[in-house]
Amino acid sequence: MESRSSRVIAGTSARSGRPRATSRADLERLGFELFARQGFDETTVDDIAGAAGIGRRTFFRYFSSKNDLVWGDFEQQLTRLRQLLNAAPPGTPVMDALREAVVEFNRFDATEVPWHRQRMELILTVPTLQADATLRYAAWRAIVTEFVAKRMGVPASDAVPRLFGHTLLAAAIAAYEHWLAEEDAQLGDLLDKAIRRVTDGLGML
Repeated sequence: MESRSSRVIAGTSARSGRPRATSRADLERLGFELFARQGFDETTVDDIAGAAGIGRRTFFRYFSSKNDLVWGDFEQQLTRLRQLLNAAPPGTPVMDALREAVVEFNRFDATEVPWHRQRMELILTVPTLQADATLRYAAWRAIVTEFVAKRMGVPASDAVPRLFGHTLLAAAIAAYEHWLAEEDAQLGDLLDKAIRRVTDGLGML
């Protein structure tokens, strides 16, 4: 997730009718605040745009939909995950490389953790976000699958790399669900532990 300004968008400009300059990060923060106050399904694009003092057209320059706002700059994050995996030394066991990359991929500055927690709460619990989640999870899985396939010297369509992709995603989601349920839990520790358990089952390829 990109860094965000600590400034919260006020409603002044919306009330005065004067558009104010904003950013992707500002809109994301404001959207989360409205979701927390009104509920995700009850909050509209017009609500977010109006509170920011911008028009719908300006909102859509930053996000293609309300759902897209929840995911943030996910494509950029996927690029980062691919880079983390590609940086793993060739001799590193596959599961170690995956574990280290996934833990690092999900490392956030302390100031970002509350917002990331709210993001994941929405993604994992709001039914209207599940279709988006399916597509985005598939993109995440594909990166893991391609990495494993390359290490094994087999096509990404092979069953074993696909197994790794699905299994790693399941482990990550399980860790996130535990993290959301236990406020004091450390996300990195949960991910590390979950993937180590998976390693015990898949072996040290």
